[in-house]
Amino acid sequence: MNLQEYFRRIGFHGSYDKPDLLTLREIHKQHILSIPFENFSIHCGERNHMELEAVFNKLVRCKRGGWCYENNFLFSWVLKELGYEYTLLSSKVFNNSIDDFALMDTHLIMKVVIDEEPFICDVSYGMMSQVWYPLELISGKDQTQPAGVFRLMDKGEFWVLERDRRQPRFLNPDLQTPSLVDKKDIVPVYCFTLTPRNGDHFLKFNEKLQVDANSLYTKMSMCSLQTPTGFRALLGQIYSEVTFIPEEGVNVLDSRILLDHELLQILREKFNVQLRGPFTPKGAKSSKKYF
Repeated sequence: MNLQEYFRRIGFHGSYDKPDLLTLREIHKQHILSIPFENFSIHCGERNHMELEAVFNKLVRCKRGGWCYENNFLFSWVLKELGYEYTLLSSKVFNNSIDDFALMDTHLIMKVVIDEEPFICDVSYGMMSQVWYPLELISGKDQTQPAGVFRLMDKGEFWVLERDRRQPRFLNPDLQTPSLVDKKDIVPVYCFTLTPRNGDHFLKFNEKLQVDANSLYTKMSMCSLQTPTGFRALLGQIYSEVTFIPEEGVNVLDSRILLDHELLQILREKFNVQLRGPFTPKGAKSSKKYF
């Protein structure tokens, strides 16, 4: 493993001679534009591991994506190699079905301190709530990013990441994907504490979410990649291209159901993902196996 391989993977060509905010912002952005959030290993007979060498091989050398335990764990290694002061943090993702935060630490994020100022980094939430740049750890401050206006709120015992709702505009009104539509004016994303964690803390959650029948990740295959103008998403067999129009407070959604023969082609051309084993998409309009 080496940084040059990683930098080639994300298309980073800048200077990295000192661990400053400018460098962190650029690497953070390039990561989310290059390495997808995806859970395909669960649906093609593989396993998601948290051994660093396995994660590096999958995301960098095999040009796959991964979920937060992989993407953010890899990014923490990058921070270490570049000399940043950082800690791993655990968070609980907001669950719309119960209108509350999850009970488990279902998400891994990082706190980075630069010149005594703390920031939150997260390169693997995906879709509408993916931050492009580190967030200042300041309570109540509006922080405008391409995906919207984000805020970190200090609730005393924990912090909450939230963002402002954007109105969806559907180019295909007959195909509205609930996962891509905000249900609240203020969208809670996840809550977290500042308790430092190590990688071992997440091992049991990494395993459980791959096998639990109630886990979102076993119920649906998904892939999301940010683009310079928005993001792409594949949920089951529904492919969406989303364009941000921040000046109007709107996200434009262009969605369609992929035909059987299009699925693997879309993964290669739109997400730069090439699966090596048989893949069974799961979720909306999904029932067949592809090779």
